[in-house]
Amino acid sequence: MTDGLTTADAAATATSAGPRRLALISIAALLVILTNAVVFLLPPLLPVIQTQYQVTTVAAVTWIFTLLTLGGGAGFVVLPRLSDVIGDRSTAGIACAALTAGALTAAIGDSYPALLVGSTVMGFGGAAQLLPLGFLRRSLGESGLATSVAVLVIATGIGIVVGMIGGGFIVEVLSLRDFFYILTACFAVTTAASILVIPHSRPADAGGSIPVVGAAWLIAWVGAILLALTQSAEWGSTALIPLGIGLLGAFSWIQVQRRTSNPMFDHTLFKSPFVTVACVVIALIAAVNSAFLVLLSTYAQIDPSYLPPEDSYGLGLTSLQTGWLMVPFAVTFLIGGVVAERPVAEGRGTSVLVAGALVSAAGLALLVVAHDQQWSYLVASGVIGLGCAVVYSACFALVQTAVDENKAGMAAAMAGTAMAIGFALGSALVTTVLGSSTVTVPGTDIELAAKGLYGPSYLLTIGLAALIVVTVLISRARTRAASHI
Repeated sequence: MTDGLTTADAAATATSAGPRRLALISIAALLVILTNAVVFLLPPLLPVIQTQYQVTTVAAVTWIFTLLTLGGGAGFVVLPRLSDVIGDRSTAGIACAALTAGALTAAIGDSYPALLVGSTVMGFGGAAQLLPLGFLRRSLGESGLATSVAVLVIATGIGIVVGMIGGGFIVEVLSLRDFFYILTACFAVTTAASILVIPHSRPADAGGSIPVVGAAWLIAWVGAILLALTQSAEWGSTALIPLGIGLLGAFSWIQVQRRTSNPMFDHTLFKSPFVTVACVVIALIAAVNSAFLVLLSTYAQIDPSYLPPEDSYGLGLTSLQTGWLMVPFAVTFLIGGVVAERPVAEGRGTSVLVAGALVSAAGLALLVVAHDQQWSYLVASGVIGLGCAVVYSACFALVQTAVDENKAGMAAAMAGTAMAIGFALGSALVTTVLGSSTVTVPGTDIELAAKGLYGPSYLLTIGLAALIVVTVLISRARTRAASHI
């Protein structure tokens, strides 16, 4: 490189032309749309999967979604960091290849075990949704950061619609197996497009290694704790074994991360303003998001005629009809990202986090008392979508603005990992509640949650939203106290 230009500078110059810039933004949007579609298509399909593959318990079928998000946790650690080391194009190719392999595994295997494996692999590749935060920022110069956050939020809203409605439509017309073959084809095309369009840009001082062992260790202890939570009703005191293993793994992981020369995250980043609180908050709002998805999908697709009159509940909807209930969520999600942009840029990020949490809690409060009506889900999904989008957008922006572009990948990894863990935690928590008391569908071995558990589950989810407010208030108090020292 001549005249002191870095690789990132050269990339910015190369992508300044209109067509090239448009192509790069388009592939970024495609990555975000497809990876979010994967996350949002599975919840409405869980009842279909439970019936087709004869999965008997609520906890067992929800593990498909949990493993998807845990795989995402590993991907959120590895992939953004990998882009800082080997370059954006190669990393996007690896992520898309994982998505393709995961979908193909589910299609060829056509069974519950194959779907567990395929979901985990797809979850890892799904972390590609954060790669635009790095490669757009590096390739588009000064406008890269704002553009990348806007693409992430807007394309996520579109991905929600594609996932919630597209998956249900394909399954109604075709089959689960055909659905995964179609996903495989979509991911294969995306792989080729990513390799052709995304430049091989990376920070000029990139180096170091990827903490694969640390990432695997993190996912292992988180998974052990989630296993204990989701299986507690069925295993009883035996669930204390994975819980103990998980807690011991967490303690030892923290100690090793403090001492290792190659930690998963740069410790100095947590000293930057709002980074720690943003990571905690994004985990909590992701937990709210996933809990809502699982509760809505489970309740809406239960046919009350299948249960004895004294136990009957549900809306009796198909997976496609359930997807339509989520359309307001997707619409307001798009609006929320735009609404949050200006106040965050003006330094009012923490106020935005509180406002988003309170809006989400308001939507959930409606479902505590009226979760047996379709209109309540339509209204609540719009309110919750607005609140979630505001919080997501603010968190990603707060973390990215705290670092320079050389650490954009690591910053994205921090927020993304927290989000993935939150998603897994939210589904596990409500699954624990729903699995605490069940009724059996007559003539089958399939167990469904008792109807009286949905109200408490929504109350639990409101508690997660309230924790966001508590987290922000504690952070503000500590900041004020530090400023007076």
